[in-house]
Amino acid sequence: MTSLTEIARSTSVNPAAPIPFDNTYTRLPEAFYQRVKPATAPAPTLVRVNDALARQLRIDPQFLKSPEGVAILSGNVIASGSEPIAQAYAGHQFGDFVPQLGDGRAILLGEVVDVAGKRYDLQLKGSGRTRFSRGGDGRAAVGPVIREYIVSEAMAALGIPTTRSLAAVLTGESVMRERVLPGGVLTRIASSHLRVGTFQYFAARGDVENLRVLADYAIERHYPEARSAEDPYRAFYDAVVAALARLAARWMLIGFIHGVLNTDNTAIAGETIDYGPCAFMDVYHPDKVFSSIDQFGRYAFANQPAVIKWNLTRFAETLLPLMADGADKAIEAANASIRLFNDHFNQAYLTGLRQKLGLASEIEGDRELGSDLLALMAENQADFTLTFRAMCEAAADTKGNAGVRTLFANPPAFDEWATRWRERLSLEERPAEARRTAMRAANPMFIPRNHRIAAAIQEAEAGHFDKFHELVEVLAHPYDDQPEYAHYGKPPAPGEEVLQTFCGT
Repeated sequence: MTSLTEIARSTSVNPAAPIPFDNTYTRLPEAFYQRVKPATAPAPTLVRVNDALARQLRIDPQFLKSPEGVAILSGNVIASGSEPIAQAYAGHQFGDFVPQLGDGRAILLGEVVDVAGKRYDLQLKGSGRTRFSRGGDGRAAVGPVIREYIVSEAMAALGIPTTRSLAAVLTGESVMRERVLPGGVLTRIASSHLRVGTFQYFAARGDVENLRVLADYAIERHYPEARSAEDPYRAFYDAVVAALARLAARWMLIGFIHGVLNTDNTAIAGETIDYGPCAFMDVYHPDKVFSSIDQFGRYAFANQPAVIKWNLTRFAETLLPLMADGADKAIEAANASIRLFNDHFNQAYLTGLRQKLGLASEIEGDRELGSDLLALMAENQADFTLTFRAMCEAAADTKGNAGVRTLFANPPAFDEWATRWRERLSLEERPAEARRTAMRAANPMFIPRNHRIAAAIQEAEAGHFDKFHELVEVLAHPYDDQPEYAHYGKPPAPGEEVLQTFCGT
């Protein structure tokens, strides 16, 4: 198995280049991608550069803000060392298999290695047509660009594994969706863009040789410890199962709904990818759906762990030719691995739930205590984020109960549960103030609320970005009170609630 370092050394890497590309994916067979040039933008203008992320990636943010940098971020200029490609993949979309999808409006410019030695993809979204566009224009409107920038950076600040946003650019041209909208390009950063659907692409073609090449590459890039296992591909699968189980648990703990959780949007690195019709809940309900294309609630909030497990089962099917010796043993190994999903998820979820409730010790019945609270919240239309944040104060002082009760349609409904909670807290040795501090680190004050995103997008479509910039700055510190921005923590007023979100393609 050739290492990524050896692959990168086989290329002409220029560490002095403004963007120090260090590419490996383009060394794989060309069945994996199409070489393609980004479409040009007639009048690109910069909206925002993520300075801190740029520095992490060893890129000078001032260069990205220069005319040359904006030309690269818009697709008008191919930077030194960049090898633009559109990646091939397949996928189950709402349960139906599509054997060829691929990057229809995204182009991978190349890879960079950050200050800690970690490899990242640098990709343009909205950069024009490829052979995978399936009749689409390959462009992005400014709205989806703004949405992904806001939510992906908020997720990173919340501590959720995610792709990141490096820059947003206006192209100077219009795109047609339901109406004419300004065009934009997002520069997305990811640990990689390898998906369950990438493996399905080769499995569907019976191409075991390239499937093995892909698996070896993924192991080397993301799970190198699997190389030394007795069955490297089983160890690789186990690692992906664990990573995605933990990711699903973290979504559930912050009220996040992905919205389009297809296998082509399931990254094997265990990161959240694709922020199309995603949303955070205001009022809690387990059956909440926002995505306009999820007509039957397949990807409703409470369904997300089961959907991830279903996607991982499809992933296992692609790896069967590589695992164990013989079909029966491979199936047996895969089944044993997928059965571990529930254990990984439950452990991660219960650990996080205890943190949200202020519980440092582990006592039987904690899961039921949390589940009963969520049931009461659903019955009483309580705001998910504000309820848990208010409980931070209630955990330190019984006077804080008042702040929680007001969030319930029937305030006395909280009282009986609160009595049980306080009995459980009495078994803890941690001082009240330390408990409050720990809970505040687990329960954010600020999330990217749908009505705030909608307002920022509406303003951006009119050519103004003050709301976008301010929202990004507030969400960079989700666990701090930020009293001057307290209004960003409030739920939507009547008439402001966003009931549907859209893919934007």
